[in-house]
Amino acid sequence: MSISDAGTGLPVAPVVPRPRATRVVVASVPSGHVYVRHLAPEDGSGPHRLSDPRPAGVPAASQQWWPPVMLDPRWIETHDADVFHLHFGFDARTVPDLQDLVSALRRRGVPLVFTVHDLRNPHHADRRLHDAQLDVLVPAADALITLTTGAAAEIRTRWGRDAVVLPHPHVVPLDVMRRTAAMREVRRRGVRDREFRVGIHVKSLRAGMHPHPLVPVLVETLRDLPGAVLQVNGHRDVLEPDGARYDEGLATALRSHASRGDIDLRIHDFLDDDALWAYLSSLDVSVLPYRFGTHSGWLEACRDLGTAVVAPTCGYFADQAPVLTYTHDEERFSAAGLADAVRAAYAGHVAPGPTVEDRRQQRALVSAAHDELYRSLAGGAR
Repeated sequence: MSISDAGTGLPVAPVVPRPRATRVVVASVPSGHVYVRHLAPEDGSGPHRLSDPRPAGVPAASQQWWPPVMLDPRWIETHDADVFHLHFGFDARTVPDLQDLVSALRRRGVPLVFTVHDLRNPHHADRRLHDAQLDVLVPAADALITLTTGAAAEIRTRWGRDAVVLPHPHVVPLDVMRRTAAMREVRRRGVRDREFRVGIHVKSLRAGMHPHPLVPVLVETLRDLPGAVLQVNGHRDVLEPDGARYDEGLATALRSHASRGDIDLRIHDFLDDDALWAYLSSLDVSVLPYRFGTHSGWLEACRDLGTAVVAPTCGYFADQAPVLTYTHDEERFSAAGLADAVRAAYAGHVAPGPTVEDRRQQRALVSAAHDELYRSLAGGAR
């Protein structure tokens, strides 16, 4: 069987099917990301995913991010896998780098699965590099996965390829979900006239984040809602003068609001998982301040913890899960739409989040779908 170059400019090479294994070996890029970890069945069965290799010279205790070693064609040439599954981590790779990656996989006869998480890279103000990267990866993949029907439709329009649509699995550990649900129920029964806490998170500003026009609208909206509090969490690198990504205008505006008592401003470093779950579960609503993007793990974490989400109309957030929406993209922002969405959440017009059992069943289905796809490809199907 041969694979068409599909317009990538790469030489065509035959794919040599590998013998069908009892447990398929998958090189996931990356394998340690929470999304990828939760593609595995709860009991640890299913495909064997290779661990993320540590680059040479990086200390074992280092927690910093590095470009995935598996994207190096030399790694592919010297390691065995039945399937290569790309998720994230190719941001810094050039188009020729990715062409070399695809060529190496073809030489080894290793099928490529590509999950299209981002049709617009949230870290890139200029979309051209990511578009060019997708122009290599999408046509070259033996199978495509994405998270929403909207993203699948865009993939079909742009490249004429069909993608399997599989939902985002849970982000928060199931035991944390269970404890948080119990605590929310206790609060619901035992506290009357409690505060209504709306959160907006100013983490290390990605190019796709644009919280600046949202804060004054939220301040004005919450003034008319008894018991409502606006909590703004921000990372030091954005809001402190010595931060690497210091945004003086945003920092000044937030401190001014805080001095007047308009907002509950909390400045800190990156939160570890336990602190992040505690923070998100303390909110009634999380407002996503994106002006472009595609899908969101933050959105899923909020749903896991029973926190409602107000999401922009850019990307496919509303396809991903039941959320309240407001118009916000690179050209438009609707202050009235944001205010209406927050008022709707305050009035309780939000869809219930998934239960632990919902997430367990979803994870089992998503895991089985991946395993079936891997086995079909490892057996020589395209």
